[in-house]
This record gives sequence, C-alpha cells and structure tokens, in this order.
Amino acid sequence: MIDDAAIRRRFETLGPYLDERQRRVFATSEALAAGWGGIAAVSRITGIARSTIGRGPPEHALVLSVDEKSQIQALDRTQPGLPMKKGRCGTMTHDYKRHGTTTLFAALDVLEGRVIGQCMARHRHQEFIRFLNKINRETPARRELHLIVDNYATHKHPKVRAWLERHKRFRFHFTPTSASWLNAVEGFFAKLTRQRLKRGVFKGIADLQAAINRYLAETNQNPKPFAWTADPDAIIEKVRRGKQVLESIH
Repeated sequence: MIDDAAIRRRFETLGPYLDERQRRVFATSEALAAGWGGIAAVSRITGIARSTIGRGPPEHALVLSVDEKSQIQALDRTQPGLPMKKGRCGTMTHDYKRHGTTTLFAALDVLEGRVIGQCMARHRHQEFIRFLNKINRETPARRELHLIVDNYATHKHPKVRAWLERHKRFRFHFTPTSASWLNAVEGFFAKLTRQRLKRGVFKGIADLQAAINRYLAETNQNPKPFAWTADPDAIIEKVRRGKQVLESIH
C-alpha cells in the first residue's frame, strides 16, 4: 500500500512532464498501487476527478497486451558455428547471409501468460486487422477484450476504427506517447530474441517462422505471466537525476 506522502512526492516529480492523458494514466497506476480505496487520496492530491481514474477491466474480461515485432531477419551464417566445450565458448561467424524478414504480431494474456501470435510478411493496417480477426476467433466469444496497444499509426487507421465499431467487445487502451516499453508484450519479445533468435541460424523465411511458431507453442504449454519487479522509487530517482542533468546543460 502507498501512503499519501509517497503519491504526492511522485506526482510532484513527474507532474511537470505529463500531459492530461498521461496524468490520468499516472493517477490510475497510483490508485492500483494504493488499493482501490486509494482513489480518493489520488484524486485529492493530483486534482484529477475520481470519475476519470480507471477501475480496471470489468469482471471476467480478458486483458491482452498487443504489439508487433517487425523486421525480424532470417540470418544464416557463412560457416557453421562450433559448439561450446570445456575451456572454449561456442563460436559463430561475424558475417552472415540475409534471407528476408518477417513480422510477428502477438497478444499476451497478462493474467495467464498465454500468447496468441501470427507471422506475416508486412505490418500494415491490413495485417493488423487480420490479426484482430485471429484474436476474435481464438478467445471466448462472450468475453469483453481490453487490448493495450501503443500509438503506432496502424493501430489508429480508419479501417481499424471501423473494424472496432463492428466488434463491440474489443476495447483499445493506448500507452502514453513514447512509452510503448510499458506494454507487457515487449517482455515476451525480449525473451523470444534472447532465447530463440539471437544466435539462431535460419536458411529462409519458412525456417524462421517455424522457429517462432515452436517458441509460441512452448510458451503456451507452460505459460507464466510477467511480473513488474522494478522499484517505482528507483525509476523516479532516475527521472530526477535526468532532470538535473538536462537543467545543467541549459
């Protein structure tokens, strides 16, 4: 639980850098951290109306963290690497052959850790709508869906908005500007890169997509939700130090 003094200290530190929408996002996150009984305190300290501070998704709704990892390269090494053995690390050549790219669209269930994923050649609004249709097919029909997405233009395209009008159970929630790193699915992309792509050898696009699909299947066999472990006070302290550096430059 967070007391009034902590909320006030954070808001005084971050407040000057937030626009009105970001202030509401801040208020919602603080109310969550303080317990929903903390809404009144957050509203009193920040001056944001209680009615604009979110109360989370409705009961039984699904919350999906959605984004695309674009331009994933199918890289093949010019010579086979040597495996790791006692006294020597595994090796791989510094040069490589490119065999094209793919884009992974992914929706992470933030409660259970399961991932709906689909590889496509491009990442335009057409592909995004195809992925939304996949989400629509693979989730329980009567459950409301809350999708956390960033401000990429594809997510706001008129045809995407028209699709949403026809599918009323979908609700989009946009991360603050320049804060797409807050989206939990980015953690899944980081794991995919580290565990499957970084040292991979792929002879072509089909090989790359097969590796990604295997990783998705393995993830869903033993899903684990991501837990935010960073200390908010440490983050705010970094913001404070950054502010001091910027002010010292001017």
